[in-house]
Amino acid sequence: MVRVLAIAEAANPEWVSVPLVGWSLASALRQVADVHIVTQVRNRDAFLRAGMVEGEDFTAIDSEALSRPMWKLAEKLRMGEGKGWTMVQALNALSYPHFERLVWKRFGDEIESGQWDIVHRITPLSPTISSSLAGRCAKAGVPFVLGPLNGGVPWPKGFEAERRAEKEWLSYIRSAYKLLPGRGTTLRHAAAILAGSYHTASEIPAEHQGKTLYIPENGIDPVRFNRIAAPSGVLRGAFVGRLVPYKGCDMLLSAAEPLLQSGKLELEIIGDGPMRPALEAQAKGLPGVTFHGWKAHEEVQETLARCHLLTFPSIREFGGGVVLEAMALGVVPLIVDYAGPGELVHPDWGVKVPCGSRQEIVRDFRAALQDLAGDPAALEQMAEAARARVQSHFLWSRKAEQVRHVYDWVLGGKAAPKPDFFD
Repeated sequence: MVRVLAIAEAANPEWVSVPLVGWSLASALRQVADVHIVTQVRNRDAFLRAGMVEGEDFTAIDSEALSRPMWKLAEKLRMGEGKGWTMVQALNALSYPHFERLVWKRFGDEIESGQWDIVHRITPLSPTISSSLAGRCAKAGVPFVLGPLNGGVPWPKGFEAERRAEKEWLSYIRSAYKLLPGRGTTLRHAAAILAGSYHTASEIPAEHQGKTLYIPENGIDPVRFNRIAAPSGVLRGAFVGRLVPYKGCDMLLSAAEPLLQSGKLELEIIGDGPMRPALEAQAKGLPGVTFHGWKAHEEVQETLARCHLLTFPSIREFGGGVVLEAMALGVVPLIVDYAGPGELVHPDWGVKVPCGSRQEIVRDFRAALQDLAGDPAALEQMAEAARARVQSHFLWSRKAEQVRHVYDWVLGGKAAPKPDFFD
């Protein structure tokens, strides 16, 4: 079996977002290859609780001497919980190289002596963070696989207020990362580059497109999402996410107001954040709106499975994992056709509205909700198609098989994946 050293600095089964992606892909790959996971020491206890054996299944690298103070600095500079994500990534780009130096110190001799067939850096997902391991692995003759990479989706026009509210000052100069030392050598020495979105794939220089493959970053663990939605009664939609400006919950409430007033729609708002007081004030007097607050990841499906729709007008999602989670349950997504969600949703299993101005999104969301409320029977076939799409393409086990194909390709044992590799 192929021996893989999987680098996943952010990987944690008890967290969400990037750490959950890192954990899910790295652990799924253990079903198709002989994988040893290298992660940061902050994840050690969660790995042990998940049944992993330290030294055998994983190694925890202690880079806290630099990463901890840099994280604290990022928390101060981002000026608010959950804000300033570009700032966090910029500081991570400064501290992460120390982690890779420690990885090489621990595993460099083993890589050079041929004890590993593949080195695969799964996280960080950000394409702005280069890798010193890429060149070292190439020099040792060991293929280095990079990705999935994802991030940096441009802010759509007309949402400057939301951009400022998110403290995304660095996003105006984000493209400068392409000039940073190390990016060119990282891409040049990588044997394969996995792009988690079409936008990220488009940012890879032309000379490396031949080894760039599109595999969306998110997947589904059928153990975590194992319900089948069984909604009944009036049309019910769910919003799942942080209550922050770019997620668009305020646009959802504006779009839904006439249907809520007439009793033709109910909304379940799952999540918390700085906009909650304003959203609750906006919803005051509107029947059929329930704010659930924050729920543990495993509890979300209990509420979501009672809904017909995921009503999610976010205008800047890199991956859109919540869309897949809804689809896995048979909850039809209603989303803005932009970035991650736009790539995941097809008219056969979801509804997309164009990414226009705030007023246009509210108008189009309202029209879609009115159509679905008038003909809810159309949702049944879409729900079945959504579940089928997840089963065929987005289970972590399926994605591990796709990555194994990439391993075989870079090792010379299988033909290059076709451009429509994922589809």
